[in-house]
Amino acid sequence: MKRLIVDYKKLSGKILNLLDSQYPFGYDDDDIIKFKLASGEIAEAIEVRSEDTVYLIKVGSKLTQIIKQNEKNNFEEDDFVDLKDDNIDDDITT
Repeated sequence: MKRLIVDYKKLSGKILNLLDSQYPFGYDDDDIIKFKLASGEIAEAIEVRSEDTVYLIKVGSKLTQIIKQNEKNNFEEDDFVDLKDDNIDDDITT
């Protein structure tokens, strides 16, 4: 299995969709992995797996913004039923 470190600036649609499916409610501190790069710099990342690759996506404040933008782009108005007053059955007892 391949292991790749990916910066948030280089996330493809495929990786973003994997990220959304594996962290549907976002990620927290327990999901963050810390490791040392060859340059000696300490990096923080979250792990996302596909069938043949483990992606370590570097975490930063911009990653959260990118995830939110991807969610907005994937939003379809057809995902929700248009509710009209005549379609609502209020169960009111008096």
